[in-house]
Amino acid sequence: MKLAPRDANAYFTKPDARKTGLLIYGTDAMRVALKRQQLLAALLGAQAEEEMRMTRMGGAQVRKDPALLVDAIKSIGFFPGARAVFVEEVNETCAPAVLAALSDWQEGDAQIIVTAGALKPTSKLRKAFEAHPNAYAAAIYDNPPTREEIETALRAAGLAQVPGDALAALNDLAQAIDPGDFRQTVEKLALYKIGDATPLSLLDIAACAPTSTEADVDDVLMVVAEARAHDIGPVMQKLVAQGATPVGLCIGAMRHFRALHRAACDTSGRPTIFGPNRDRMLAQSRRWGPAKLESAITLLTDTDLQLRSAGQHAPGMALVERAFIRLAMMGNR
Repeated sequence: MKLAPRDANAYFTKPDARKTGLLIYGTDAMRVALKRQQLLAALLGAQAEEEMRMTRMGGAQVRKDPALLVDAIKSIGFFPGARAVFVEEVNETCAPAVLAALSDWQEGDAQIIVTAGALKPTSKLRKAFEAHPNAYAAAIYDNPPTREEIETALRAAGLAQVPGDALAALNDLAQAIDPGDFRQTVEKLALYKIGDATPLSLLDIAACAPTSTEADVDDVLMVVAEARAHDIGPVMQKLVAQGATPVGLCIGAMRHFRALHRAACDTSGRPTIFGPNRDRMLAQSRRWGPAKLESAITLLTDTDLQLRSAGQHAPGMALVERAFIRLAMMGNR
């Protein structure tokens, strides 16, 4: 069965021990690894490896010796509790072995947890898990974490007192850095707040946040938000040469303009913007105002939908650069 992203997030926190298994796949290896860690921890508990209730193997091992996976799921452990066989870095060459294990699985066997990179809809692995009546397939997309996922990570780290301004700042940070870096930041915050019963503050976050978060991307966002349309082309060329992606730039721009909009609408006198560009961003929010920022977010949302559309044939970078130029011109009005 196929798990939709919303259902997948809920399943990773509370998996069903009676299922045959789960395939987790996606282009971002870090995001896939984090979801796999979350799932295995929820399914097996913290002592699974010490109690030998989890067997780990690589896709290359399974490909060379297909019987290895079947033997592992049938193996009986010495300790009570759920068992799982985790197979990482699987590709289509491993499909015969994985499909054989799915076919041979019986109630009481260890669950089969498989991770893979990007898989096409025609993939035998995808088809097998999606068509299986007692197994799941979950795609992990390159989208930033949702607010619900951020709150789940905070609760898991023991950070219960998180006011709205701190949560908004963490949401902005999660959009700007890699998932692994964000997870490390949450862990640092949990350690930082040991013995401190006060609610999480913006100063706490600033003390634990990474010192640099995609400075090159921030450069082009500053150019756009400051309405310097003539500087966009050269900066975009540099980003393309460094391997920036259209979707990544669009996500960064959405994060930036949403932060500006939140600051522009703030009535407390303490807008939730932090980091090295805080003063410049506050000036940008005042210059743009809520109405124009809402129009900017709408333009970026439309661009993001175009980039993700299956029928889109125009070059992604050209779409993003055109959107940035339109935004810069909008800021000059």
